[in-house]
Amino acid sequence: MQIYWTKINKIIEETPEVKTYLLDCPEGFTWEEGSHTHFALEGFNADEDKPNRSLIRHMSISTLPHENSIGITTRIKEQCSEFKAILRSLEIGDEVAIFKTHSNVPLKREDKNVYLLSSGVGLATFRPLVLDYFERADNVTHIHSLNIDSTKDFLFTNIFKTAPEKKFTSQFVDNRTDYYEEVKNLAADKDGLFYVVGSDEFLVQNIKVLREQGIKPEQIMLDKHEQMLPDFLSVDLATN
Repeated sequence: MQIYWTKINKIIEETPEVKTYLLDCPEGFTWEEGSHTHFALEGFNADEDKPNRSLIRHMSISTLPHENSIGITTRIKEQCSEFKAILRSLEIGDEVAIFKTHSNVPLKREDKNVYLLSSGVGLATFRPLVLDYFERADNVTHIHSLNIDSTKDFLFTNIFKTAPEKKFTSQFVDNRTDYYEEVKNLAADKDGLFYVVGSDEFLVQNIKVLREQGIKPEQIMLDKHEQMLPDFLSVDLATN
């Protein structure tokens, strides 16, 4: 396993609770849209036999390679974990590590409508997919993004804004009732592809709603390793 040590070159305050850390691109490091990586802080591998997992987090990369920085976008609340507290104290020039980078949710180009369903900072996973689509819309009919964020401090509104000429629609809602009502409406497209990013609880609830509306498991894309997908997608609808 190759560990890439790299430096923070910029810190962007997206909202009062959300920051994007832009990292230098190490030589030989590559990724594609929808990628996640293991993001680790100094000292995580001090013990060669056993890494300190409290200093490692699984993070989405919110940038594309041509932006020349690896973007890590995360929410840091007032009361937070040891990891987030250390991260909040880091400054430009400080070192972090990235390793085990992989994409579970690249943009599928199958001449269908694509629906991006996300909660809060989960939108960071979709930012590169949307940028990739704007640059090359081949074999994607339309993209619709739906994001729920109770803070109302919506992310990346310069990118996630409706653009009919680009066949892109963006919606932000701040409550579950409106959100799931809209998911049902979107699921009227029985041929669409539905990407879902958020907490496990959020994934399960979205999958349940989509499946109840007749969306098949193979139409639902999750940012999870392949071996974990059956645990989420085999929702039992018989009890409903």
